[in-house]
Amino acid sequence: MHKNISEDSLIKGCIEGDRYAQKMLFEKYKATMFAICMRYAKNKMEAEDVMIDGFMMVYSNLNSYKKKGSFEGWIRKIMINTAINNYRSNLKNYLVKSIDDEDYLDIRDDSVNNHENISSKYLLDMIQTLPDGFRIVFNLYEIEGYTHKEIASLLDISINTAKTQLFYAKKALRNKLMKFNNGELSEY
Repeated sequence: MHKNISEDSLIKGCIEGDRYAQKMLFEKYKATMFAICMRYAKNKMEAEDVMIDGFMMVYSNLNSYKKKGSFEGWIRKIMINTAINNYRSNLKNYLVKSIDDEDYLDIRDDSVNNHENISSKYLLDMIQTLPDGFRIVFNLYEIEGYTHKEIASLLDISINTAKTQLFYAKKALRNKLMKFNNGELSEY
């Protein structure tokens, strides 16, 4: 096989157990998938572990890829599910808060995203510093586009807990952004 292999040939090679095709698939998608895993992991080492586990799932499930939607999107979904499974297996280490329905405020607005003087890398770094439960729900809702119901199902938590996690994540980010805007925090 050569370096400019088609996606279909790459998939076929991986299904047949071709190590070169598997390596090519990994090399092609590793940067994007690592970035996804990093959003859900506590640190770089955990993100690498999640990514490797995710690629193992990709390789073992290639026969189920139906060519509906993009192949990268299919891999992305596997990576997110692998990250969620990692989160579930470590749930006792994550902070989960809940509030009652009447205390929940829907704060969908641009105040978290409305800062032109901040780099996207620094904003992602801010998100990475959120407590684990907050970060997971924030990423699923704001970045991946999952609904509260879907998040609750994925994480085996109540819808109220999903809403609460998002509320506190946004509150924490808003506080960090206010400190940044007031000069109390700076990019590094």
